[in-house]
Amino acid sequence: MVLALMIACNNEKSHEGHGPKKEAPKNGADSLYNDVMAGHDEVMPKMGKIRGAQKEAQQMLDSIARLPLKAQAAAAELKSKLESLINDLNYADFAMDKWMVEFNMDSAKDNLEQRVKYLAEEKLKVTKVKEAILGGLARADSLLKKK
Repeated sequence: MVLALMIACNNEKSHEGHGPKKEAPKNGADSLYNDVMAGHDEVMPKMGKIRGAQKEAQQMLDSIARLPLKAQAAAAELKSKLESLINDLNYADFAMDKWMVEFNMDSAKDNLEQRVKYLAEEKLKVTKVKEAILGGLARADSLLKKK
């Protein structure tokens, strides 16, 4: 199931047939659904960059670990920043995967009031995921480019 969702996420037409993505919103639920999908669609293509940055930061940490002790001590601040960055990138990766697995695009589709409440909560969640991804990538760009 997760694989099917990930494949669908890589397909430009992934939301056709899943809701009002291409139509004008008919109600508040449709509008919220579009907002949720827009948040997802903005950052899903950046997941490869997240994973690349995770790998690059880990390689830098591994390189520091192979240095002589004196050089490792001199690189302690960089090591700490890299560890923090890896934690942030791991969280962003985890958060997107968790959100995608848990998101139910058909939740309460027969109960407009409950659907609006559900989608409003999902919009908050996907916004937090988006912030984690964009923030992690900004930190990675800043730290990893200073090699």
